Amino acid sequence: MSSLSIPPPLLRSSHSPSPAAAAAANWRRRAVRVRVRAPVAALAGDGGCAGTGMEQHLQAGSASGSPVREKPVMSNIGKSTNILWHDCPIGQTERQKLLGQKGCVIWITGLSGSGKSTVACALSRELHYRGHHTYVLDGDNLRHGLNRDLSFKAEDRTENIRRVVVYSCTGEVAKLFADAGTICIASLISPYRRDRDACRALLPDSRFIEVFMDLPLELCEARDPKGLYKLARTGKIKGFTGVDDPYESPVNSEIVIKMEGGECPSPKAMAQQVLSYLEKNGYLQA
Repeated sequence: MSSLSIPPPLLRSSHSPSPAAAAAANWRRRAVRVRVRAPVAALAGDGGCAGTGMEQHLQAGSASGSPVREKPVMSNIGKSTNILWHDCPIGQTERQKLLGQKGCVIWITGLSGSGKSTVACALSRELHYRGHHTYVLDGDNLRHGLNRDLSFKAEDRTENIRRVVVYSCTGEVAKLFADAGTICIASLISPYRRDRDACRALLPDSRFIEVFMDLPLELCEARDPKGLYKLARTGKIKGFTGVDDPYESPVNSEIVIKMEGGECPSPKAMAQQVLSYLEKNGYLQA
């Protein structure tokens, strides 16, 4: 009777695995553990995102308790079709508690040379020193990138404002900052009342704070830090606010900054005026 040959036992390699191979193996083990431990209920919104997207949305839809696929409700908004809003359990309230403040948009409007950017930076600095999170959206800075394709014609000015508030591939810029719990400071001439009112309508619950730099045209033109009034007066710039294009003064601003005793307040004093409003109205606490 012929004997069966028994294969020798497999020998372990004497060489240790490479760091990359070891890392990949560890990742696979962790991924398996996560997949095994994750309950189906989490996908249905129990402690996780309210998954209503194109991913599988599971609910107990049969007597046996087996998950079924729920058809997501899609929307058409403007030129965007078949889109879906995703809600997550961490919202504005949770972000505000983390930051210890209320998200809002401080909209500083006024003539060129009225000190909008100066006040915006002074306010941002004071809030930063107090431990608050801010971001400044400056009109000229935006025209270096986001709005560089726009002129200063009336229709382009409207588009300039629209982009600050409602532009980006994911949604509204200034509104998103406020929703994130950030104190967003927008500094733009924004000469037309209808555009500012449209911004206010996008930010309910007193999240829009309008600051009117109510300084006379003569003072702004005397400053003329960029030399733009001179160019406008000589006809080299057309449609310049205050010269050959109107500025519509606000009628319901939360804060109005004016000259006092014939003198313009210092940047710190103007920033303090806004700070006092924020403190009084509870914006600097969650």
